[in-house]
Amino acid sequence: MTTIHHRYATVRGQKLFYQESGPADAPVVVLLHGFPTSSFMFRNLIPVLADRYHVIAPDHLGFGLSDMPSVDDFDYTFDALADLTAELLAQLEVTRYAMYVQDYGAPVGWRLALADPESVTAIISQNGNAYEAGFAEGFWKPLRAYWAEKSPETETALRQALTLDVTRWQYLHGVPDESLVNPDTWYHDFALLSRPGNDLVQLKLFADYASNFELYPRVHAYLRESRVPVLAVWGRNDEIFLPEGALAFADDSPDAEISLLNGGHFLLESHLDTAASTILQFLGRTLK
Repeated sequence: MTTIHHRYATVRGQKLFYQESGPADAPVVVLLHGFPTSSFMFRNLIPVLADRYHVIAPDHLGFGLSDMPSVDDFDYTFDALADLTAELLAQLEVTRYAMYVQDYGAPVGWRLALADPESVTAIISQNGNAYEAGFAEGFWKPLRAYWAEKSPETETALRQALTLDVTRWQYLHGVPDESLVNPDTWYHDFALLSRPGNDLVQLKLFADYASNFELYPRVHAYLRESRVPVLAVWGRNDEIFLPEGALAFADDSPDAEISLLNGGHFLLESHLDTAASTILQFLGRTLK
């Protein structure tokens, strides 16, 4: 049985939770989760990877078991989340690592790579966008309205993303056999979203998400110049980040491996075996 350690580190006065597993001297793989979940989304992937790799999966500040300071006490931006992650890795003496990014984990990961290109040995993007081509217009329309004008009306529309129904939808949309997805997932995430004050944390990050578009040209240049190995393993039925977002990686990383599976946004819940096999083969070729 794989041993998984559940740990905390204090970074800039904030307590960050992370899971750690695998041989201490093995190549490092950092798992960066998305919205509205936490490192909980990797609970089944960590044991698979930890046979061969040293796996680290943190909870972003405001998510999971990490601290959740109020929006008055902490400025929630993707820059800030990336800075905390970089300092956590420095505390753990991790200087080179492959990264798996999903959803919010992608803009955190892109910032880490741009700040220290030499540290990233490989990128696995699982429904983690780096191209405007991947945005599903229907899902993102309320966010674009909020970016254009913050008002009671645009905020009310956006708050629907914090409901149990939408949390459940994120797990089930695009999944041919919904019985494969454990309901614990959306109830777990919704309970954390429902903590007093977490709605304001999420609204701050919703607002800051617009900053990621300005970052994309730098990400594309980084992919071209670094030639870092890239795997895009994607739920082709995702109605948040479309498969075009996966295919676009080939524009700047001609050798990118692209695998479109018959699933949705949270691919690991329904296609763990296939996704894990694809990831292990990719890492086996790239991490020597």
